[in-house]
Amino acid sequence: MRLGIKSLLPRGLYGRAALILIIPVVMIQLIVSITFIQRHFEAVTRQMTEGLAPQIRIMAERLATDGAAGIEGAAALAHALDMQVARADGPPPAIDARDFWDLSGREVIATLRDEVAVLRAVELLEGPPRQVRMWIEAAGKGYTVTVPRRRVSASNPHQLLVLMIGTSILMTMVAIYFLRLQLRPITRLALAAEAFGKGQHLPYRPRGALEVRKAGKAFLDMRGRIERQIEQRTLMLSGISHDLRTPMTRMKLGLAMLPEDEETRALLADVAQMERMVDEFLSFVRGDAMEEAEAVDPLELAQAVIENALRAGHEVRLMPCETAPGKMRLRPMAVSRALENLVGNSVRYGTRAEVSVIGGERSVRLVVEDDGPGIPAGRREEALLPFSRLDDARDPNRGAGVGLG
Repeated sequence: MRLGIKSLLPRGLYGRAALILIIPVVMIQLIVSITFIQRHFEAVTRQMTEGLAPQIRIMAERLATDGAAGIEGAAALAHALDMQVARADGPPPAIDARDFWDLSGREVIATLRDEVAVLRAVELLEGPPRQVRMWIEAAGKGYTVTVPRRRVSASNPHQLLVLMIGTSILMTMVAIYFLRLQLRPITRLALAAEAFGKGQHLPYRPRGALEVRKAGKAFLDMRGRIERQIEQRTLMLSGISHDLRTPMTRMKLGLAMLPEDEETRALLADVAQMERMVDEFLSFVRGDAMEEAEAVDPLELAQAVIENALRAGHEVRLMPCETAPGKMRLRPMAVSRALENLVGNSVRYGTRAEVSVIGGERSVRLVVEDDGPGIPAGRREEALLPFSRLDDARDPNRGAGVGLG
């Protein structure tokens, strides 16, 4: 039962806050309406009907005293009392008649039954005009007495209810408007944090309540510290690159001047591997730290990588794309580098590779499949870590990377 109720509740902060406002308003409306109908309108209807009952009794006494000859005098009296009196055409109805939703009519009938002993039946006519028709008995004869409905109940009892409901709707709209103003800074903070997690710098300025401003200022301070840390890391690695390239260049020149033998070739291969490791490491860091996201078609990006692999003489094929992803915001250099590394590993440790671009509503998957030895299931999470190499599962004679694939 608890899980069922939770599944019906809104999941967003805006929906829940609106629900907190709407439920009390609806409950207040129900309580006030029920109390108003039962206590106010029923009491007013009873009081007005009790005021009419003596006039009905006087009319019945006049008809019983004068008999049929006094019907004209009774009619004149009825006209003065805003009534209509006439001989009944037939027997009275077996039951009183009123509409089901006529709550005040129920009180009118009950009061007339209590106050007028000669009453035989009551019929509430909806009209127009709205009237109350009563069958009374005087001197063994039946008569009908008709009075306007306004004499026994309020003429427009629904006006106050409509006014209450209209006022509640207006106040609810005003409350929702101010609620939206309070929740909008939280939504902007969430969007800025989500964009920063994706590598995007979304302009943000703290707004709203004091607590929201405090959280926004803390986010800006955190984002600034992270950006400064990334910038410092990039500058440090650039300096390391400059410092390492100079001695490696001297080593290459020195080795090139030595007689070519097996040991010299091995040293040259080590230097070349060091240069490749430094270049790939710097490309990895700069791609994460400096590249901005932009709208790019992943399918065109994959085609460019495959064309480069084909020009290098590798057997790589792009699989048919059933659902074209279209343009998406991503880092083209970083994605291209990752795809190139995967394709390079596929053709290095296998004979061919197949690339698939699978588009979704809000995401895209680039899948690279090959016929190589693969990665053991127990070490797949380790393979996803940067600079992690699974050389024991590969052939070391086919080249060595730095673990960025």
